[in-house]
Amino acid sequence: SIKKTKKVGLAMIRKVTGIVISTVDYKESSKIVNIFTEDEGIIGVLSKGCKTMKSKLRAVSTPLSQGTFYLRQYGSGMSLLTEVDLEISYKEIRKDIFKQNYALFLLDLASQVYRHGKQKQIYSLLISALAKIEEGYDAEVITNIVELQLLKYLGIQPELSCCVSCGNKEDIITISSYKGGYLCKRCVGGEFVYSLKMIKLIKMLSLVDLDKVKRIDIRDEVKKEISIFIDDYYDRYSGIYLKSRDILREF
Repeated sequence: SIKKTKKVGLAMIRKVTGIVISTVDYKESSKIVNIFTEDEGIIGVLSKGCKTMKSKLRAVSTPLSQGTFYLRQYGSGMSLLTEVDLEISYKEIRKDIFKQNYALFLLDLASQVYRHGKQKQIYSLLISALAKIEEGYDAEVITNIVELQLLKYLGIQPELSCCVSCGNKEDIITISSYKGGYLCKRCVGGEFVYSLKMIKLIKMLSLVDLDKVKRIDIRDEVKKEISIFIDDYYDRYSGIYLKSRDILREF
């Protein structure tokens, strides 16, 4: 993206490329809009009067609005949102409550992980995931991919190259969230033994390039195993607790 800044009177006008991740009501008719930007990370801007029916900012001051945001700033105060060139509105996601819940969870999770380490690649991963869900790919699997790949930005990724206890690369028979990775048959104690398919998929999903994914075909029982492991792993190590995750667990 190209970021431009110019001065108009006492104000600085700039534009940023990004996606709205959340909003907070401000006074009677306005919102603070939090935008995950491609170049500046997460910023909060004032969308003045956007809650009124006639406001041109009403529709774009909502989560999942993606495009170019034009901001006006006076001094060191909060920037004022003046205009948005909406590039993607995620119509398919918005009309499907199942997809919408996964998308909103991804916005939540990506923003929390970004605040932890501020790595720019998190933005690209988020946008790629939302594009795949919009195209019709399995929202649950796409979300699992993102969850697994975000662990490295938190510095807590599981050991998936060998047995976490002894280093053995052969005879891997399960994965343990408690021990933090693969376990071979010699090191398994009372851990739950996942299916061999799930064990292989965990590694594949943690490494796959989302932009190159062309087909997803995973049985429901295997998807359930993957989600159980990921949820437990995040609960144990991430310190991230999101209401949007609780909503997903109700499905």
